[in-house]
Amino acid sequence: MPQIRVKEAASFLGVSDDTVRRWIEGGLLSSTKDEGGRTVVDGLELARIAKQNAVLPADPSSVGRSARNRFVGIVTDIVVDKVMAQVELQCGPHRVVSLISSEAVRELGLELGSVAVAVVKATNVIVETVAVTE
Repeated sequence: MPQIRVKEAASFLGVSDDTVRRWIEGGLLSSTKDEGGRTVVDGLELARIAKQNAVLPADPSSVGRSARNRFVGIVTDIVVDKVMAQVELQCGPHRVVSLISSEAVRELGLELGSVAVAVVKATNVIVETVAVTE
């Protein structure tokens, strides 16, 4: 299993290093020492906690859909030209950018600060690995 340092674990979970250390001390998360004597946590256990602690805003729409990847957020930027528009949403810690028609921006009434849902149905999703620092 991958071993992840406390600092990186905290970054992945959006909490402080001290919070991860408190979880270890409280028995919520187990740890070991790496070859350098640094505290590390198990990647699988960290994934479980990340999933448990995920706070997802409720989807304000009552639309049924097959797409499972929905990101509720706030519109933070809109760049509109004659035909197309670039709409940026901040969905929790994630920035989602969509290219849609200018007509769609008008029809949806999108404006800075409005709540919107980015729905992603993709046949190609690229997954990359991250080099863990030693």
